Amino acid sequence: MAAPIEDYAIVGDMQTAALVSRSGSIDWLCFPRFDSGACFAALLGDDDNGHWTIRPRGGSARAARRHYRGDTLILETEWEVPEGAVRVIDFMPPRDQAPDIVRIVEGVSGRVPMRSCLRLRFDYGAVVPWVRKIDQQVAAVAGPDAVWLRSDVHTYGRDFATYADFEVSANDRVRFVLTWHPSHLPPPTPVDADEELAHTEELWKAWSGQSTFDGPWREPVLRSLLTLKALTYEPTGGIVAAATTSLPEDIGGSRNWDYRYCWLRDATMTLSALIRSGYDQEAAAWGQWLLRAVAGSPADLQIMYGVAGERRLLEYDLPWLSGYDDSRPVRVGNKAVDQLQLDVYGEVIDALALARRAGLDPHEESWSLQAVLISHLSEHWHDRDEGIWEVRGPRRPFTHSKVMAWVAMDRAVRAVEDYGLRGPVGKWRAVRDEIHREVCAKGYDADRNTFTQSFGSRDVDAALLLIPQVGFLPPDDPRVVGTIEAVQRELTRDGLVMRYPSDEGGERGSDGMPGTEGTFLACTFWLADDLAMIGRKRDARDLFCRLLDLRNDVGLLAEEYDPRHRRMVGNFPQAYSHIALINSALHLNGATPVRCDPNHAAPAA
Repeated sequence: MAAPIEDYAIVGDMQTAALVSRSGSIDWLCFPRFDSGACFAALLGDDDNGHWTIRPRGGSARAARRHYRGDTLILETEWEVPEGAVRVIDFMPPRDQAPDIVRIVEGVSGRVPMRSCLRLRFDYGAVVPWVRKIDQQVAAVAGPDAVWLRSDVHTYGRDFATYADFEVSANDRVRFVLTWHPSHLPPPTPVDADEELAHTEELWKAWSGQSTFDGPWREPVLRSLLTLKALTYEPTGGIVAAATTSLPEDIGGSRNWDYRYCWLRDATMTLSALIRSGYDQEAAAWGQWLLRAVAGSPADLQIMYGVAGERRLLEYDLPWLSGYDDSRPVRVGNKAVDQLQLDVYGEVIDALALARRAGLDPHEESWSLQAVLISHLSEHWHDRDEGIWEVRGPRRPFTHSKVMAWVAMDRAVRAVEDYGLRGPVGKWRAVRDEIHREVCAKGYDADRNTFTQSFGSRDVDAALLLIPQVGFLPPDDPRVVGTIEAVQRELTRDGLVMRYPSDEGGERGSDGMPGTEGTFLACTFWLADDLAMIGRKRDARDLFCRLLDLRNDVGLLAEEYDPRHRRMVGNFPQAYSHIALINSALHLNGATPVRCDPNHAAPAA
């Protein structure tokens, strides 16, 4: 059986990341980038698809305890067995010549028999490499990929895997270093495991020390910031939505997507979390990635891009992988890249407006790009689209999409009025007000006192919780309060928020996909924010603390939570969930929400 998603921890070098289970197995790792082919893909198949396990021989496979070393991304996993106690330290040093993963086995007490099993399978578990020993190192090659393993103990091959059997006593240290490089190049200079451990710890502690958050939830906020940093592709500043592909939203179902890309919908919330937590450098890098990614014709704006801004993210299946807990298909790439989602125009313009207010947008030429995007949107905001949740059914006039089109026009008007930038402010103001009137007329159900998922629909949608947060209407507007109450009444399961209604008994839901999904954690954080905004602060804090309790033992969250089976579902760890956690903690701690400017109240239409 697959290990529960919450059994995993993440280590990374800010260009890729590995998932390590409580049983000491690295079951997911892509070299050299987040979106490269995996050399360990047991997470989406079985052990034959690649893994690297280090743990005591015999006894319980699950560790007694584990934790990150202080405010770092260095994972320590400890076992207690009849023979004694042992610790495995896992980390990835910040990259120099090549990506490395370092595993150090430390004896704590007694004398513990250990085993390392390295089963490399390139191209998502499909390709068995040619393995040989060269100068006491293990070299594995297949096509473009080469991996070298150095260790302090003897290794041997069996059943297309590399093993090491050894024992550790108190204060013993056994080091393993796995290094990837392009197979046509000579191997990189080996790194010293102990030196890299000290260097990596120093760097992570220095980075964590920059945090300006000072409140009752410092630990979960800082762990979320570290997770966000781990999901950052440092060469470009892009931040991937998650480290994984195809972890299912519905166990055993087909709602399995590749999240190793950068979504524009995350832009403003990401910038807000970084700026308000003291990480202006990361916020500026993300903003510059955003500008490069969206450059070009406004009609070609995509909802997501690769970590370097790549546009072609072709979706295809990997039929040789059985899927996590038999959830098929396993997908690489994401067909949603071809969808029209009008809300991304609002996210881009809002994010750049936030950067402008924070002094992180020094390039005047970026305004000319924004003006072109705004001009395009002013002619196309009426269009139907697939919406924020990327439904694979017919296009609709989604209310949230129209609200975010209003956001784009509103921020454009402010840019001219407050910053003296050039643009047809009269036209933009007229379009802004027209969108507002249409949303209030067509996206609002007066009989039920709630905004609806799309014009003419009776369904509610968790994205409507953002209406007061983006400043479309003030929090105390009766329509906003009614919408919050409708979301609580119609979309919550065990107190947690679904994105939209699902047809649990039907073959195909309202989103064009079969099956259902778990509750969406980011949306539940939004509900906590809204409850605080309408004065229900105790309810907001209770809900926020409930969400904190859903984190796994090392403080990580997936995309969703299934209250029926009380387990995490969806890709992991999920940037959107951790971004929402940070912003909610800042909000509940008394900081003014960045996205809503009370000095620019929306019209009361």
